[in-house]
Amino acid sequence: MKIGEHHYSLTTTWDGNLGTGTSGYRDYSRDVSIRVDGKPLLLASADKPFRGDAERWNPEDLLLAALSECHLLSYLHACVSAGVVVVSYRDSATGVMTEDGRSGGAFTEVLLRPQVIVADASMIGAAERAHADAHRMCFIANSVNFPVRHEATVTAGSASAVRAGEPA
Repeated sequence: MKIGEHHYSLTTTWDGNLGTGTSGYRDYSRDVSIRVDGKPLLLASADKPFRGDAERWNPEDLLLAALSECHLLSYLHACVSAGVVVVSYRDSATGVMTEDGRSGGAFTEVLLRPQVIVADASMIGAAERAHADAHRMCFIANSVNFPVRHEATVTAGSASAVRAGEPA
């Protein structure tokens, strides 16, 4: 293993044999279990339009979640480096996946909408600039071939107000 190289592993198991395997398109479930040592079991499926279970995570949800979380973690790092104290962060992310008409498709864009509260109004400018640094640092955003855009809102407020659910 090279310095700076990280390896990940998991086991994905199809749990959807309803008795006749894949004898027909409607004859099996899309249920999947994803296991990573030391972590809770992740129950997954296809998205509902593709005959999946809407109560389980699907690959599209997981990709969007990975992009959102990676930006958040990269952003927190960028803020610490810039001396910005983040007291609250919430992202309402959306993604667009377009079918190609040949049983395939691809994501065409993701939009992250982080709502950030920083400890002091003097930090807002640096907090806004930190989103560009976070985007540059995000391993997942750097791994996809579609645009990941950001529409961030940064305001100032106190940690105690955030915990109490009060507006900033």
